[in-house]
Amino acid sequence: MSGTSSPEAVKKLLENMQGDLRGLSLECRKKFPPVKEAAESGIIKVKTIAARNTDILAALKENSSEVVQPFLMGCGTKEPKITQLCLAAIQRLMSHEVVSEAAAGNIINMLWQLMENSLEELKLLQTVLVLLTTNTVVHDEALSKAIVLCFRLHFTKDNITNNTAAATVRQVVTVVFERVVAEDERYKDTIDQPVAVQGNSNRRSVSTLKPCAKDAYMLFQDLCQLVNADAPYWLVGMTEMTRTFGLELLESVLNDFPQVFLQHQEFSFLLKERVCPLVIKLFSPNIKFRQGSSTSSSPAPVEKPYFPICMRLLRVVSVLIKQFYSLLVTECEIFLSLLVKFLDADKPQWLRAVAVESIHRLCVQPQLLRSFCQSYDMKQHSTKVFRDIVNALGSFIQSLFLVPSTGNTSATPNQTGSNASGNAGSAQTSPGVLGIGGGATVLPAFEYRGTWIPILNVTVQGSAKATYLEMLDKVEPPTIPEGYAMSVAFHCLLDLVRGITTMIEGELGEAETVSQTTAETTSLPAQSSEQQDLQSVSDQSEKELVSRAVWEEMVNACWCGLLAALSLLLDASTDEAATENILKAELTMAALCGRLGLVTSRDAFITAICKGSLPPHYALTVLNSTTAALSSKSYSIQGQNVQMISPSSESHQQVVAVGQPLALQPQGTVMLTSKNIQCMRTLLNLAHCHGAVLGTSWQLVLATLQHLVWILGLKPGVGGALKPGRAVEGPSTVLTTAVMTDLPVISNILSRLFESSQYLDDVSLHHLINALCSLSLEAMDMAYGNNKEPSLFAVAKLLETGLVNMHRIEILWRPLTGHLLEVCQHPNSRMREWGAEALTSLIKAGLTFSHDPPLSQNQRLQLLLLNPLKELSNISHPDIRIKQLECVLQILQSQGDSLGPGWPLVLGVMGAIRSDQGESLIRTAFQCLQLVVTDFLPTMPCTCLQIVVEVAGSFGLHNQELNISLTSIGLLWNISDYFFQRGEIIEKELNKEEAVLQKQAEEKGVMLNRPFHPASPFDCLWLCLYAKLGELCVDPRPAVRKSAGQTLFSTIGAHGTLLQHSTWHTVIWKVLFHLLDRVRESSTTADKEKIESGGGNILIHHSRDTAEKQWAETWVLTLAGVARIFNTRRYLLQPLGDFSQAWDVLLDHIQSAALSKNNEVSLAALKSFQEILQIVSPVRDSEKPDTPPAINVSVPVVVGTTTATSLGRSFMRTDSIGERIGRYNGSEPPVITDEIEDLNLWWAAWNSWYRIGSESTRPPVTCDKLTFIPSQPFLTALIQIFPALYQHIKTGFSMDDLQKLGVILHGAVSVPISSDASPFILPSYTEAVLTSLQEAVLTALDVLQKAICVGSESMQIMYPAIFDQLLAFVEFSCKPPQYGQLETKHIANAKYNQIQLFAPAEWVALNYVPFAERSLEVVVDLYQKTACHKAVVTEKVLQNIIKTLRIPLSLKYSCPSESTWKLAVSSLLKVLSIGLPVARQHASSGKFDSMWPELANTFEDFLFTKSTPPDNLSIQEFQKNESIDVEVVQLISTEILPYANFIPKEFVGQIMTMLNKGSIHSQSSSFTEAEIDIRMREEFSKVCFETLLQFSFSNKVTTPQEGYISRMALSVLLKRSQDVLHRYIEDERLSGKCPLPRQQVTEIIFVLKAVSTLIDSLKKTQPENVDANTWAQVIALYPTLVECITCSSSEVCSALKEALVPFKDFMHPPASKEKDKGASKLSISLSCLR
Repeated sequence: MSGTSSPEAVKKLLENMQGDLRGLSLECRKKFPPVKEAAESGIIKVKTIAARNTDILAALKENSSEVVQPFLMGCGTKEPKITQLCLAAIQRLMSHEVVSEAAAGNIINMLWQLMENSLEELKLLQTVLVLLTTNTVVHDEALSKAIVLCFRLHFTKDNITNNTAAATVRQVVTVVFERVVAEDERYKDTIDQPVAVQGNSNRRSVSTLKPCAKDAYMLFQDLCQLVNADAPYWLVGMTEMTRTFGLELLESVLNDFPQVFLQHQEFSFLLKERVCPLVIKLFSPNIKFRQGSSTSSSPAPVEKPYFPICMRLLRVVSVLIKQFYSLLVTECEIFLSLLVKFLDADKPQWLRAVAVESIHRLCVQPQLLRSFCQSYDMKQHSTKVFRDIVNALGSFIQSLFLVPSTGNTSATPNQTGSNASGNAGSAQTSPGVLGIGGGATVLPAFEYRGTWIPILNVTVQGSAKATYLEMLDKVEPPTIPEGYAMSVAFHCLLDLVRGITTMIEGELGEAETVSQTTAETTSLPAQSSEQQDLQSVSDQSEKELVSRAVWEEMVNACWCGLLAALSLLLDASTDEAATENILKAELTMAALCGRLGLVTSRDAFITAICKGSLPPHYALTVLNSTTAALSSKSYSIQGQNVQMISPSSESHQQVVAVGQPLALQPQGTVMLTSKNIQCMRTLLNLAHCHGAVLGTSWQLVLATLQHLVWILGLKPGVGGALKPGRAVEGPSTVLTTAVMTDLPVISNILSRLFESSQYLDDVSLHHLINALCSLSLEAMDMAYGNNKEPSLFAVAKLLETGLVNMHRIEILWRPLTGHLLEVCQHPNSRMREWGAEALTSLIKAGLTFSHDPPLSQNQRLQLLLLNPLKELSNISHPDIRIKQLECVLQILQSQGDSLGPGWPLVLGVMGAIRSDQGESLIRTAFQCLQLVVTDFLPTMPCTCLQIVVEVAGSFGLHNQELNISLTSIGLLWNISDYFFQRGEIIEKELNKEEAVLQKQAEEKGVMLNRPFHPASPFDCLWLCLYAKLGELCVDPRPAVRKSAGQTLFSTIGAHGTLLQHSTWHTVIWKVLFHLLDRVRESSTTADKEKIESGGGNILIHHSRDTAEKQWAETWVLTLAGVARIFNTRRYLLQPLGDFSQAWDVLLDHIQSAALSKNNEVSLAALKSFQEILQIVSPVRDSEKPDTPPAINVSVPVVVGTTTATSLGRSFMRTDSIGERIGRYNGSEPPVITDEIEDLNLWWAAWNSWYRIGSESTRPPVTCDKLTFIPSQPFLTALIQIFPALYQHIKTGFSMDDLQKLGVILHGAVSVPISSDASPFILPSYTEAVLTSLQEAVLTALDVLQKAICVGSESMQIMYPAIFDQLLAFVEFSCKPPQYGQLETKHIANAKYNQIQLFAPAEWVALNYVPFAERSLEVVVDLYQKTACHKAVVTEKVLQNIIKTLRIPLSLKYSCPSESTWKLAVSSLLKVLSIGLPVARQHASSGKFDSMWPELANTFEDFLFTKSTPPDNLSIQEFQKNESIDVEVVQLISTEILPYANFIPKEFVGQIMTMLNKGSIHSQSSSFTEAEIDIRMREEFSKVCFETLLQFSFSNKVTTPQEGYISRMALSVLLKRSQDVLHRYIEDERLSGKCPLPRQQVTEIIFVLKAVSTLIDSLKKTQPENVDANTWAQVIALYPTLVECITCSSSEVCSALKEALVPFKDFMHPPASKEKDKGASKLSISLSCLR
């Protein structure tokens, strides 16, 4: 009580007590002063106790009488408010256990007073309960008074009080007995020796009992008194009592506290002496009463049974039997006999129902039933109680059927059982289906000969939950629903069977595990689920004999009654669940009888199940003979003669299957109902689980099963299990969905039944096999000569039996397989199919089974098992062969790693399949092969590997199924991988084997005959593999060729290193070149007809839609593969003697492929060429075998078909050509696999390259649609080969070779593109980029140029040739090259691109501008490096450059691209800046004489171009262009004129004429007015003018001729200025106020500016260089200028001012009168201007 004794709780209690006392004192202040005083003194008392004591609670308890006193006085006032307060305070004290015995007594007395005054009744009950439950201080009279008080309150007028009091009484009675239990627990250790009893156990003395036990004893005794309507001894003051309440209290005490009665003799005595007589006495009305008997027959009127009492009596009886059977054996016999009597038909319905419920309570207690059997049935003169109970239940059930209850007579609806699938809609509609709302409702029920009894869900299995025994509140007997009693009785039977079988089997199992006596028991599978662990006893055998007697007696006592009742119910049942339960009961009984060796009863139960399985009156002799013996017996149950009821055919069961009976002569059909199927399942269960105890019944079971299987149409499936099959002969077998769902389960159980044959001994097993064989022979005879479906039951079960007896297979293998091989040859296909199925299944199982010793150590057994498989090859039926192959496949899957010597046989079975044997056979055989290759190569002897290669190759050539051919090639690749990984091991083993064979051959004196003989055995294995793949490489099917080719080359590439060196010779000549020859021949002769589709609905891509194109792919693959091998394995091949011949053959193949009229092949040939030249540095063995040879050219270019997405971007320049070529130079030489470079090989390559190049780039003679023009990627690849090739031949590369190269380069660049490809190769219009071909051409020249640069003197004479080549390319910018007679559309100016790109021409010429421009850049670069070179000077390279540049310069605006002439100008300037000094240097040699006129003409053509600028040229553009002109003039002024003495005079004259022309050049007439001033090239004129002047008046003028030129130029200029001025003055005067045309104004401004410039220039020159005539002409301009002063234009005025200012330098003091005039005029005009 830690909660109430903690310091806080105590403190709170004290506070509450003081609070209660204060409250009491306040309430009683006026009316009840004594109480008030008592309360106040109570407060002081409490305080004192609290102050003086440490253990306050104990002190309070001691003084509790005084502490409680004020509250008792308060209750005495009988004032409700005060009373309530006091009772609450008292309850608080009780709950803290501070009430002493005395105080408790006082409290109870006070409560009694209140009760008598009917005050606070509920509070009183509460207080009593608290007082009795919190402590044990109340005893004896006080306790009895308290109990009586509660009883008294139970009988008040108030309902609530009554009920509360009833509950309180129950609780108080429980508390009293709980105290006894607690007391016993407390004293259990001290009371070891019981008090000696003086003989008479009937004494009534209770002196020996302890206080609590004594109270309980007195209470129980008085309860008996009260129920018996006698006065109580101890409960003094009782006024009234009901018998029902008393019985309930008795029952609860007996049920809840049996140990009290069993431990204390006094209590046991009460049971025997008081309770049992009382029960028997109270039962008497029920025993005597007969329903329907008239009262007159008996002298005294019979008291009617009273339901509440009767029901409570039965409850008490149930408890007595259950708890105290051992004490009350005799009494229980009486009770049980009574119970049986209550089931009689003449008793009231409710009484029968309650009796059945009571019996049910017994039936769920098997140990109790066993006691009955031992105590009564097994005693000599005793009643056979156990047998009577079972028989009574049986006759009770029969009586319910025979005497229809009143509720049924009016209408007996026949209900059909719910069908097995629960789908009522599919039920056969019979009169018994109640149609409600169109649907059928089906109730579970029993129905027999018109009597219909519903099955109610009354209880859970194994528990006896009663309904009417629990109706404690009912006074009138209830109406029992129809079917209730039947349902309970049914459950009684089931629980009875389950209980006794579980109990006996458990004990039996226990006994068997301990003793393991007989052989039968050891071979029986332990039914672990049904075993209960029972404690073993030392004297086992004796105990077992006793036990066995009891078990047999129990079974013998009950089986007849059970079988009668269960058979009747089985026949009557229309509910699946009920049927299931009945069958389960019959099954467990049969099994139990079998285990106990009770043959008759076992066979009786089995026969019942068998008959239930088959249709009514089915002609099966075995069964009928058994039943005859049984049905002659009839059993007497309680004097009534009950016949064994045979199945009544009219029971309305749903038909779920219609089938044919198994017989030779066809008869009508028979019907199976769902109940038949249920029975069949039970039969299967029985045979499966309890086969060991069936003994002679096996025959019965198997015969029944075979017939059922036949009727149901079950056919054998995998492993012999029977599966639902389709009926072969018309619609004789009809199965509903209901039964279809059941069949798999049935077949499953059927299989497990034969599994149990493994527990039979050898002799029985042979009998079983022989019996099945003879059954099978009968079936074979029936199947001969007709197509009728044979019965396969026996074959299937032979298989199953064989499978489960694998551990001893040898004893039955020969008879088993011998018989099955016969079956395999049977003409009936179904029969032989099953023979094969059984045989192959057994072989597989035999090989997978873990035998002891294992098969690997028992080869005799392995061959024994495999032998039938080989024998199957002698049978010609294809279905058998398929089975044989499938078997091989499965053997491989499960046992492949342990076949050992069996391999040749297995591979032989696969290899024996021919192309004509149908696709499925080939496919299956191939699956086997796949499995062998993927999983089992390591496990087979190495000598079998060649067989595997042969078999795999043969599948590749099968033309039935493409996928198989392709996969077999994959297998060959896997095989090669395996050879590679396990090379050493295989080689060792093969060499060992070879040695043995060699020895044998020598002994016989013959040569060893082996393909590829001289090579080592391991190499031969490889060569076989290569040869097989080579055959497949020329298969008619393209996919096979492709796959085989890839595999062949990958294999050689990946694993070739394993071969011995000498073997490579064979590989090259016998395998690779042989293959190339065949492929080339097939490709060149292939058909060009279009193939519409690839078989089926497969569409073929246009690039593969002719045989020729498909062969082209093969050619590509083969060539690439051979080239790759030559590249990666050169270090192996070069040392072979005939490498150079091989090289020539390969080059020949490459050449013929490159020149084939197929873009794909030709391009691929070049890729192969690149590869063998080792442009790609080979990766040795680590090279991945599956990747196709990569073309790793370092120029960033896309070789092959470019895709639309690239649109020229792939060709963007990523680095300078120079950088790129650096990779080919000495700094980073190409990787050479072998250092020995054989020059002849490379020259052979160069010759091939030249032949390919010259052939492919030569323009066609005629042009039509079919003309073959090489593709850009092809040409690109071709040119890209040159740099690498050149590295190897540069030492002997001559001028002649250079010419050849030039022809090819020129030819390649000239080739146009097909208009289809143009969008992918041509750049978009805005980008000026090179195509990859053009890049490659420049790269080739660059390589040459770099090589010449570092090469010998003899090489350097090639410079001019390179210049010529490049300059030819430069000309392309303006004159694109022509390709033969082919018409092409030119892509010229960017602005026309759009229109012409899509022009409908077949061929499009490239945009050569970027290429020409890049060539020009290269020319300039090269010239900068080589200007002084002897060959360059001699060969007039500079003149050629100028000559070439003259073309774009003279065209200027008419160039296809504006960038061209701009680049030409800048290039000219650069070239001249380097070339002119060289030219001057060699002036005397005359090597440059012809250059000067060319240069002069070039300047003339450019500066005074005939082409007009485009209309859309902006002003800024025009100014930029003018600045370019100015640059040219500046070059003349800095680089040419200062060195005039080294330059031919004609040239200088031409230059001067040009400058003069430039200086007076007026505007072009085509411009609009607004642009005139800008478009007149003022700046240019000015510079010309200045140059002219500077040159004219320079000090360096030496020749009179030059002076004359300049003077002449000046006079022309000045005269022209004079004319312009005069015309302007005239026009100005005439125009009046109108402004002059803009054009004229601009002109006058220009002239004025020219005059001012001229005067400035004249001033700057030395005075002696200007002659007087010139000055005179200048001064003569002055008056004309002055006349212009009146002009209205401000622009003219400002220009005029500029022109007049310089004249001030001519003003000197006058020398004569004339001059003075002029001066005055001048001064006037100047002042005006200012």
